[in-house]
Parts: sequence; C-alpha cells; structure tokens
Amino acid sequence: MDLFDSLKAKISGKQIKIVFPEGTEPRILGAAVRLATDSLVQPIVLGNPDTIEQVAQENNWQTKQLVIRDPETDAIFEEMVTAFVERRKGKATEEQARTILKDVNYFGTMLVYMDQADGMVSGAVHSTGDTVRPALQIIKTRPGVARTSGAYIMQRGRDERYLFADNAINIDPNAQELAEIAVESAKTAQLFDIDPKVALLSFSTKGSAKAPQVDKVVEATQIAHELAPDLALDGELQFDAAFVPSVAKQKAPGSDVAGEANVFIFPELQSGNIGYKIAQRFGGFEAIGPILQGLNKPVSDLSRGANEEDVYKLAIITAAQTQM
Repeated sequence: MDLFDSLKAKISGKQIKIVFPEGTEPRILGAAVRLATDSLVQPIVLGNPDTIEQVAQENNWQTKQLVIRDPETDAIFEEMVTAFVERRKGKATEEQARTILKDVNYFGTMLVYMDQADGMVSGAVHSTGDTVRPALQIIKTRPGVARTSGAYIMQRGRDERYLFADNAINIDPNAQELAEIAVESAKTAQLFDIDPKVALLSFSTKGSAKAPQVDKVVEATQIAHELAPDLALDGELQFDAAFVPSVAKQKAPGSDVAGEANVFIFPELQSGNIGYKIAQRFGGFEAIGPILQGLNKPVSDLSRGANEEDVYKLAIITAAQTQM
C-alpha cells in the first residue's frame, strides 16, 4: 500500500484534532480545508477570523468545516494562563503568561497540552526554534527520553522506504541520547510500516578504526540494546556494511542487521543532514519530514519552504503519530 494511503487508513474516522497556528498563511489554510474536506482530521486554525475568511475568499475556499480560534479573544484564555503558569512552575508570572500566550505557537501548544487538540503543525512562517521551544517547555518529552529528535522518511517509488535520524535537532548527541534516538526511531519506523532493523552509523565497522567518535557509537549501541533488548539493532557500522549484503558479509559477519538495515542513525547532525540531502538530490528519494520524535504529544515542524502539499502530508503524519 502507498505510504499515505496506509496512514490515511490509520486516521480515517478517528476525529483527530490538529491545530495549525499559522491559520492566515494560504499554504496552511489550503491544506486545512483539504484535510477537512477529505475527512482526515478536524483542523483548528489560529488567527484573526476576518483575515482567515479574507484569505479563504481570495482562494475560493469554504471554511465552515474548520474551527477558527483567535488567541486575542479566545474564551478559555484565562484558564490557559492559569494552566501555563502552573506548567512552567514559577518560570512565568500571570502577566508574562498573558503576553506569551498571544504567540500562536504557544497558544497552539497549550491547546494540545490541555487536550483541546491532539497534535500541532507549524513552521511555514516560523523558525524551528519557534515551533519546538513551546513543545519542549509545555508538552515535554516522554519518560526515559532526554531530548526530542528529528527523523525523515526517505521514500523512492512504492517499494523503497527507509528512516534516517537525527537529521534536524541534535547537533552532537552523546551516547545516551544517541541510543534514545535509535529506539525512538524504531517506533517511528513501525508507524510507517517499516519493520525496523536499526544501524548506528560510523566511519568504522566493528572496530576497524579507533577514535572517540567511534567509541560514542559503540557505547550508544550497548545502551540501546539495554533500552530495547528485543529490537534488531547493531553498530558501529559503516553505511555500506549496514546496507549492502555482500559488504556486510565481509565487514560484519554474524550481524542480524548488517546488510539489511532500514533505519539509519547518524552519529551527529552534520552527517545526518548531509546524508539525507545526498539521498534526496542524488538518489531521487522523497524526504518526508522532519518528524519530531520523543514528545508526549506530536508536534511537527514544517520547512519554511513547504508548499500546501507538504503541509497536507505532514498533518497526516502528525495525526498518525497520535495512534502510536
């Protein structure tokens, strides 16, 4: 089954509520209208209702299926202020909270925290920091996960599908963080119908090189085995040993992952970012993401260059994450 046909089947009829803080942005509003028309999610769009309606009229869109909420006038704003102050545990006064919550990303994140929305999609006009920071402060990471991370589904045609991580968030994760990224990435892979075989990548395979960078990957592999002993996972592996069966036989004989990996964990952000872009530009793979992993509830960060179709797809992924 096509990836998005599979994801649509998982969320259809579930009445999943996704909040879009950038509701006056045409790319966002157009995607929200499509999602509502296709009965995939219940979109909540934030912004001034008159401005949203003007954008809709300019594009011949109907907004009657959307829930439109304006942080400036919302009925639960004071309740939200109280909840925010309590959540931040003394790091914000009520006066500060009233200012902060006029920011659409903070307002949208609080809707998720207060169970008035199931997930959030933002980033079309905001930076990654503007999207992720409220999520880390309010929704926070799941127990046992120190940091959120960013993964990409790499797809080519209908038959090739892999997961790369972390390609978006952590510049230089330590061994514990890298292990957590590996385990969380396996969970994400399952959502996309990938039976995870996880390779922790390095420029060394099974001790072929000695360096602190290699030691980190070796330690991360050991920690990941302790965190998820039943997970098919191995490291340290060079990419060819992880992916090519004939090379795996030479470099990592006996590994249950080498030569068959489909989830690739990069040792730091620089190699991860370079790696997925090489696959995208040289290899013709579609890069779907970044998908934020490890949060208590899903929040997704768009590229500011995203088009309406990107918003539509990432919202489907975000809704599917609520079913994990």
